[in-house]
Amino acid sequence: MKHAKFRNMEEFASFIGISRPTISKFFHDPHSVRQTTREKIEGALKLCDYRPNIYAINQNRKLTENLGIVVPYLADPFFAEIARRIEKLVINEGFRPILLSSHGDPKLEIENLESLRLIKPAGVLLAPLGQSSDKEKLEKFCIDFPTINFDSKIEGMGDAFIGHNNEQATAVMTEYLTRSGDPPVFFEMRNPPNPNARKRTKAYIETMNKLGLKTQIIKIDGDGWEFEKIGYQGAIKCIKNKELSYSTIFCSNDRLAIGFLTAAFELGKKVGIGSECELRVAGHDNHPFSQFTCPTLTTISQNYSEIAKRSVDNMMQLIHSDKIIDHKTTLFNGELIMRSSA
Repeated sequence: MKHAKFRNMEEFASFIGISRPTISKFFHDPHSVRQTTREKIEGALKLCDYRPNIYAINQNRKLTENLGIVVPYLADPFFAEIARRIEKLVINEGFRPILLSSHGDPKLEIENLESLRLIKPAGVLLAPLGQSSDKEKLEKFCIDFPTINFDSKIEGMGDAFIGHNNEQATAVMTEYLTRSGDPPVFFEMRNPPNPNARKRTKAYIETMNKLGLKTQIIKIDGDGWEFEKIGYQGAIKCIKNKELSYSTIFCSNDRLAIGFLTAAFELGKKVGIGSECELRVAGHDNHPFSQFTCPTLTTISQNYSEIAKRSVDNMMQLIHSDKIIDHKTTLFNGELIMRSSA
């Protein structure tokens, strides 16, 4: 007796506990999957009211060697670095990486995914824009193709999410800055394009409250991904207007911090940890250029290697395994990098 109805292959795959790519392989060629898996799928089909869209399967049936990698803004050295690591791992797995940048544009993000759809990739590693993403169109793509999200999480979207533990990392930096000197002011964009920024602000507030300290958040104007310029302009304004209640500034990301350092230098404010210094400045992410600023930037590092490796490992599991991942989230803790600026 049939007892369940499914709208699509993803629901059917989730119900029987087998990955969507394996189900797709079965419908293309039942003998392409293991006998135990084939028997499980055939048994479920007898019980369930599910028949696949044969046309859609025929259109997508061939597993290619192409793997898409889509990032929000490739000009950002953070995304360039993590994409470089993912590319190398994908090549080592025998696939051809196709790297695309959305350049901060939600329309281009969808166009990139639709371009990948045309070549029927084996899967896509996607760092979505987040706040401005067209979530409905993203979700449709993620249903049609194996997708691992990294950097920015959109709840319930994609087969798994791999990222940075923003809450832990922000707390570690806030506590360090408080132990080593004046408590930090938090310096952020009023409307940040990356949703991780909101998590960092929330974690700063929670940590300061836990320490019994007064918070100060300076929200600076500016849109888009030119963070150094936005940070510079915001820092010029807040330093000139004497808005800082503390002499320590914790920037939401390293690129804002680089802009802040430039503004401080221009205004004759010495940054560092010596007694002659007027300000301390810290960032977040361990941007590839952060070790070459003057002074070198104290920051908290994302685990580039593990985020890249786990993202590719999860994708390989999706492509080759019979097991479903089911929206698993993996976060890697940040590491405090103490340099000369704070």
